[in-house]
Amino acid sequence: MEYSEPRLTAPTLKLLRFLLTDRSNENSGAAISKATKIGAGTLYPLLARLESAGWVTGTWEQADPREIGRPKRRFYQLTGLGATRARGALADFQLPLSGGVLAWNT
Repeated sequence: MEYSEPRLTAPTLKLLRFLLTDRSNENSGAAISKATKIGAGTLYPLLARLESAGWVTGTWEQADPREIGRPKRRFYQLTGLGATRARGALADFQLPLSGGVLAWNT
């Protein structure tokens, strides 16, 4: 299957940097939004585009909402392809993976 490459906007790069540095399987959309300060109206369409491109996978929490008293969460993580492309994109824009301040964080 051929995937289209996502546009590398500032929010996309910010999200990719976060997913590269926090490789846990517990990155829910809400947690990502809080950590990156990317609003839900930007974040969820962006995650959907990255998932369609094969850069990110999303899996639903295995729990019954009635038992946990809240809606199920969806967890996101980079695929191997996504990690490779994210590193390349960040290198192309000369953005550090750790340390330093990103232009959009100032």
